[in-house]
Amino acid sequence: MTTPSHHPPDDNVVDFFSGQVYATTDQNRFIRLSPENDGLCMLYSNKANPERLYSMNILCWALRSNGEVVGMVPWLNKLSPCTELQDPLNGCWEGYYDPIADEIFEEPPAHKIIELETAAEYFESFSNGDTLQEITDTIGTHAMLASDDFRSLTLTEVLSWRLYRDGRISAMLIAQDKICCTPVLPGDDCLYPADSDSHFKYFFQHHIANQIKAEDPAALAAVALLIDS
Repeated sequence: MTTPSHHPPDDNVVDFFSGQVYATTDQNRFIRLSPENDGLCMLYSNKANPERLYSMNILCWALRSNGEVVGMVPWLNKLSPCTELQDPLNGCWEGYYDPIADEIFEEPPAHKIIELETAAEYFESFSNGDTLQEITDTIGTHAMLASDDFRSLTLTEVLSWRLYRDGRISAMLIAQDKICCTPVLPGDDCLYPADSDSHFKYFFQHHIANQIKAEDPAALAAVALLIDS
């Protein structure tokens, strides 16, 4: 099965933000998402505890226009491909993990690759507008909003993730004053991108967010380290 073809501009056009040749940027563009509903995880290590591996639930799998499929996790302040996490301090990708089978693997599951390629080929014929797709957050991701130089912190749940035609992926938050009906669903008018909020700082896994809400000393210390950095 072939992935939809996309024709990049001339190689001498450079992306203003990344400095990369635009053709390369276009080939890395995300064109389809598939939620991870079976509990597969990312394994990562960090410099503080080099002898240990940590796990984090994968939010979704993403297909790039060059045919590559990668697992995606909310990491610091953006949704990142697992394989690109190479920060010794905050975390380095070590592989994917199936907790049910207790297996570590490096390549995306074949069924996810087939699903993404098939969906991308089918929906490309019908997609229009800026938004290609929107999926529900199923792993309890929270966004931290900070104001008054971090003296005021708010943790709010991410409802969904929106994939745009240019390959950007934004976490969607609920504007409480704009709710007109409940429950709030992906695509509702009361949603807005976290990256458009000047108060947005970081994403947290749900269990870390709950520890912060409960004012757990270790969790608060970790937040303090992020703020200092």
